[in-house]
Amino acid sequence: MPKSNQYFPTIKKINYEGPETDNPFAFTHYDENRVVAGKTMKDHFRFAVAYWHSFCNENSDPFGVGTRIFPWNKSKDPLENAKFRLEAAFEFFTKLGVPYYCFHDRDLGPEGQTIGESEKILAKMVSLAKQHQENTGVKLLWGTANLFTHPRYMNGAATNPDFEVVCHAAAQVKAALDATVELGGENYVFWGGREGYMSLLNTDMKREMDHLGTFLRAARDYGRKIGFKGSFLIEPKPMEPTKHQYDFDAATVIGFLREHDLLDDFKLNIEANHATLASHTFSHDVMLAAQNGLLGSIDANRGDDQNGWDTDYFPTNLYDAVEIMMILLEHGGIAPGGLNFDAKIRRNSTDLEDLFHAHIGGMDTFARGLLIANEILTNSDYRELRDGRYRSFDSDDGEKFAKGNLTLGELRALAIVNGEPEQRSGKQELIENLVNRFIR
Repeated sequence: MPKSNQYFPTIKKINYEGPETDNPFAFTHYDENRVVAGKTMKDHFRFAVAYWHSFCNENSDPFGVGTRIFPWNKSKDPLENAKFRLEAAFEFFTKLGVPYYCFHDRDLGPEGQTIGESEKILAKMVSLAKQHQENTGVKLLWGTANLFTHPRYMNGAATNPDFEVVCHAAAQVKAALDATVELGGENYVFWGGREGYMSLLNTDMKREMDHLGTFLRAARDYGRKIGFKGSFLIEPKPMEPTKHQYDFDAATVIGFLREHDLLDDFKLNIEANHATLASHTFSHDVMLAAQNGLLGSIDANRGDDQNGWDTDYFPTNLYDAVEIMMILLEHGGIAPGGLNFDAKIRRNSTDLEDLFHAHIGGMDTFARGLLIANEILTNSDYRELRDGRYRSFDSDDGEKFAKGNLTLGELRALAIVNGEPEQRSGKQELIENLVNRFIR
């Protein structure tokens, strides 16, 4: 095991110091032991660090090579560097104080020349990761397979028109599921990075989506067979890198799961930036999943209103955090999922300490959001204002309609008897002012 200060020697354990602190390496609002609405902050959020953005992403973009220099890339042997990267990651997790992390298979270990070699490399890295988990208490929130980077997946993985590619994808998912179970992962994620199309001229969309359903059922069956008891998660995204992705948004995924008889085993992993790329708000997709009992986990990040791609910035929008925490508080929380920082530091943030600042800011933003959301729900008439709009469905004929006990003809007759409805304001400005009053 590594020395505790091998990669971040100047950084000490990040602690809560309160809103008055001016220490940039301290939490101002995230106090993991503080109880809010019956649970500690640690249990509300179940924060996780994304292995790929934090320890693999060198901040390259379509216009330039990476700008980050990793001290853990100190060998010419990719496998040796993977071991160093693992040491750095767990040093970071423990100093930041997060309970979880997430990874793709190829984040943990490099791909080999053959399927068998790749599986051996991954198994070796899983063994080392397991030792780190046992020594630190940090756990795996979810694992997944990278089915989008290798050239073989240029036309998709499970939806690829070439059956041989589908077989390779299956081998990779099998190994990633084995790794997730071995590490005690609480969930397993599918993100269809290239499960979609660039043009309908050469695409049989129905056939590809049917193949995706068949693939997911096979993965589910294998996971249950080897003892995986957690949730399988699908992460919606509308586009990029494909023009259209089959997991477009929460509503699309829910319909797909229903059509392919997967609702008993699958839930959704909602990412903020993906929701906004679909022209929704972050809260829209979270609410839709939560109200359908299918909110599995959240990838916490944000996009840029002036930039059309998936920027994956760290979340600092307090208003968004308040809305999300109001939804979670009203729908029973997010366990066994969590808030994973699927986010990356800016291209011009090149110091190792910048990674700490980014995560501290994100964790404090959601902690403030939780405190404000709880105040709104417990110490204001927000619920009364919202729910009062639907009071006419709580009794008499409105209640009969809600229960499906009125015909269309009976509804017409009631319209004639009741006459023109009285206008009832939605009080949107009042509710927005109410929320803003608590953001202080």
